[in-house]
Amino acid sequence: MSEALGGSTARPELKKAIGGFGFFALAFGSMIGVGWITALGGWFEQAGPVGAIVAFAAGGTLMLIIGLCYAEVTPMLPVTGGEVAYAYKAFGTSHAFVIGWFLAFGYLSVSAFEAISVGLVLSFLFPQIDVLPLYEIAGSTVYASHLLLALVFTGFITAINYFGVGIASRVQVVLTVLFLLCAVLFVAAGIAGGDIENLAPYFGDSALGSGGLAGMLAVFVTVPFWYVGFDTIPQAAEERREDSPLHRLGLYVVLAIVFSTVFYIAIILGAGMAGPWRDIVGEDLPTAAAFSAAFESQALVRLVLVAGLIGLLTSWNGFFLAGSRVLFSLGRGRIIHESFGRTHARYGTPTKAVLFSGLVTFLSALLGRGAIIAFVDVGSFCIALAFLGVALSLIRLRKAFPDLERPYRMPGGSALAYVAAAGSLFILCVMLAPGSPSQLVWPLEWLILGALSVTGVGFWFAAAAYRQRVSEMDRARLILEDYAS
Repeated sequence: MSEALGGSTARPELKKAIGGFGFFALAFGSMIGVGWITALGGWFEQAGPVGAIVAFAAGGTLMLIIGLCYAEVTPMLPVTGGEVAYAYKAFGTSHAFVIGWFLAFGYLSVSAFEAISVGLVLSFLFPQIDVLPLYEIAGSTVYASHLLLALVFTGFITAINYFGVGIASRVQVVLTVLFLLCAVLFVAAGIAGGDIENLAPYFGDSALGSGGLAGMLAVFVTVPFWYVGFDTIPQAAEERREDSPLHRLGLYVVLAIVFSTVFYIAIILGAGMAGPWRDIVGEDLPTAAAFSAAFESQALVRLVLVAGLIGLLTSWNGFFLAGSRVLFSLGRGRIIHESFGRTHARYGTPTKAVLFSGLVTFLSALLGRGAIIAFVDVGSFCIALAFLGVALSLIRLRKAFPDLERPYRMPGGSALAYVAAAGSLFILCVMLAPGSPSQLVWPLEWLILGALSVTGVGFWFAAAAYRQRVSEMDRARLILEDYAS
């Protein structure tokens, strides 16, 4: 059956329409996003170009270790919801809810980031769209025109995810290929036409009040936000086409992380060499500003911005899909309201989860560009919490279910999983420790995290009756399908 109603425990099914390259495009396209255009100045200001490269290389190494955990557990439990299923199998219902709830917000915070950023990118291309100022948040003006763009693009992303994962996957593949073609051109121009002397001071400028180890750490702790995306593969694993080998899901995870690490380092190097990096700190779109000042070529600048817009859409589409699947998994397992776990009879998509994700994305965009950094930081916290959950789940699953079939086994065994858990826990501690240079900022970031937590508590208690209507045996089948036993 395609829909579960009332007290029925029939398991809603999603349409299987994602192929091999579709999974890679989903992950890599989600990881690249538009942060390399909007946040590059912050990376340079905090750590300098070489410091930022070190931070991203270290972050990429940590993400690769975490990714190897996903590479083992994803084909082992290839069901929608990924982390929800792993945590449920390992620790039970309440743990699955905590991990799933914060992960869903982590994904939707990226979606909100993109909804805000679309106005920034387009206003650089067309400055005349900055009209009808409405209000200010965190010192930044929110324009009615930007909210209209956020509404239109949110509607587009919502629509392609509503009408079928096959459409969303094909759009992702086409956009990812176009992005790669654009990126290779302007990165090569920056490195070939730039000067390595422009990278100095390499590790930040003390005159800007940053740099050194503290600056690199400040960039490093945001890495979960910039690298998150490889974990979109587990969310859609159940929608794998029959001709796509199960054991390759882990390979796509690893490839996406490696390609993204190379991409981020290349972008930092290309933009840093293009011109003196201190000249672009404080720009709304520093990457575009760097190429504009260095080459005085509007064609090259437009190429950067077009690539940014494409990256924005690939990231937005991927995270929107992933966030809606996490909510769907929680609903299908009757952990939150069961309506989130229903699928469309014709399109095979989780319609309420998709519409809810669209609503949350647009409402978040109302906070404007002043909330961009807040979404980065709070989203990083939520995603790091989910990464910690996956590492601990894998450790538990190895001990409690040693006979589960594993198409891929992580090298290093549980030791590497402990490293992944320790790295994720380190990021969480740095973001919470009083006096830390990377501590969540009061009031906006703490208010966002607090609102998320309070809303989660409300969802948990509101769904208490639905959780009690199904036995744990039925819940296990709803979440894990044939992997429940």
